[in-house]
Amino acid sequence: MHATVSNDVPSAERTAEAARNAKDTRDDRIFGWVLKACALLVLLALVGAAGSTLWLGWDAFHTFGFGFLTSATWDPSNDQYGALVPIMGTVGTAFIALLFAVPVSFGIALFLTEIAPQWLRGPVSSAIELLAGIPSIIYGMWGLFIFAPFVAEHVKPWLMNNFSADPPDGQVSWLVQHVPWIARFFSSEYPFFGAGVFTAGLVLAVMIIPFISSVMREVFQTVPTRLKESAYALGSSTWEVVWDIVVPYTRTAVIGGIFLGLGRALGETMAVAFVLGNTFKFSWSFLETGSSIASTIANQFGEAQGLQRSSLMAIAFLLFVVTFIVLLIARLMLRRLKTKEGK
Repeated sequence: MHATVSNDVPSAERTAEAARNAKDTRDDRIFGWVLKACALLVLLALVGAAGSTLWLGWDAFHTFGFGFLTSATWDPSNDQYGALVPIMGTVGTAFIALLFAVPVSFGIALFLTEIAPQWLRGPVSSAIELLAGIPSIIYGMWGLFIFAPFVAEHVKPWLMNNFSADPPDGQVSWLVQHVPWIARFFSSEYPFFGAGVFTAGLVLAVMIIPFISSVMREVFQTVPTRLKESAYALGSSTWEVVWDIVVPYTRTAVIGGIFLGLGRALGETMAVAFVLGNTFKFSWSFLETGSSIASTIANQFGEAQGLQRSSLMAIAFLLFVVTFIVLLIARLMLRRLKTKEGK
């Protein structure tokens, strides 16, 4: 009797343990499937967004061919569309934004990592993070009602007086007389109208400074302390340590951070729509009004039909591809820094 009980109890425990193991294995497998579905959902959304914009914009690509990229005509009344003006507006505003944002971000990051006292680093870093959290429409309203009038009254007249072939004061500068091609970038039919590519670029610069400076600060902090202390011990100044140690060590990641800011600038919509002017006249001048891809879509998509809607989807696909390539390059450069850390 005792032998029968002692044999039955271990057998029951083994059965229960086997059941628990089978249940755990099944639960782990289901959990893995759920996680894999979440990851694949992101890829599916990415491919779906690209595929849907290409599909809906295919009519415009098929109708206008390669001329869709080179034509400056955007005429809904005659159903003629070209993407050159929105593309130039997007590239121009992003270029001006990087031109001003990169040096300022570089200075902010170096100040916070190399020069600023410890008590000041926290408040300045928090202010930068708060600046990144402000909604873009606030930047747009600030740009339209505050910054654009300031540019029209102080900045634009000075630029035109010094770099335009038709200055408001009537005196063509020495630089324009000897470098005539520079005038095409600073001419304007409306000298006292603040909105335009230049103003939109400056507003974008303010918006992307928090992103670029945050990335730069993080990568500057990855420089081994022993390298900097060794340079200081040899008598190097702060500038020499920054230029000869910090910048070479983090060059790739710094460029990656700049590309992240560029991706943000290329896709910004509301702030640019407020201050760009939203006109479809091709011009090389940074002081003229224009249109970007994002602002064109935001302003026209609600009432667009047929070929116009297809053209908007086509430029949306172009923006998607360009932004994806820019962000991909940024990620690859940041990954190179992590690989460098492991060596």
